[in-house]
Amino acid sequence: MRVAAIQHDIVWHDPAANFERLAPQIAGAAGLGAELIVLSEMFSSGFGIETASIAEAPGGPSTQFLGEQASAHRCWIGASLPEQSTDGGLPHNTFVLAGPAGELHRYHKIHPFSYAHEHEYFAPGRDHVVVTIAGVRFGLFVCYDLRFADEFWAVAPDVDVYLVPANWPEARRHHWRSLLVARAIENQAYVVGCNRVGEAPGPLRYSGDSMIVDPLGEVLASASGGESILVSDVTPGVVATVRGRYPFLADRR
Repeated sequence: MRVAAIQHDIVWHDPAANFERLAPQIAGAAGLGAELIVLSEMFSSGFGIETASIAEAPGGPSTQFLGEQASAHRCWIGASLPEQSTDGGLPHNTFVLAGPAGELHRYHKIHPFSYAHEHEYFAPGRDHVVVTIAGVRFGLFVCYDLRFADEFWAVAPDVDVYLVPANWPEARRHHWRSLLVARAIENQAYVVGCNRVGEAPGPLRYSGDSMIVDPLGEVLASASGGESILVSDVTPGVVATVRGRYPFLADRR
């Protein structure tokens, strides 16, 4: 399967502007043959804690945009967005994965970024989510989750590709790049890390450094600094071969 990561800038708290900017980039990725496309964390608003103004109801404008684009290009599209809770509690930072036939899968970010007080405004998720598409098993995570190896280990036997949309600041770019490769090596799986670029209030700068990494930790595609589309093929057979040759997962305790 061909996957793409769209490394993009974000217009602060302006979903409509972000939809307009992203639509041609999604079309470009689809034109390169991408069957699954990943956008960034909080792709339509930027990473903010102003939940009263940015959190959307389930099925809101950002989810609708992902679904419409998936349908129009006959592919799968995933990104995270601020989404209101159905139980009236704090919102979730939700990874929505939309399919071409109207499929919708949701993963709630398990680890809110407490350093930036995300845990005060967003509820943590509890459940891992793995989605199988055309025989490829995708594990869904979001940004700060990347620092918690145990979450990735928990689903490793059932995952071929980890998807990680992010808003990871330039100041800690070395951590981002190193952890993406580490998660690939230790779980013998592909990792698609899609980070934003540009600036946000704070001020914060984002250098992108998006990557697609193979099960041996080799970087198949990468970009930094500006808006880019990364494309690579992922193959479950490669994962199976690597795990068969080096049975490291079986030695975990």
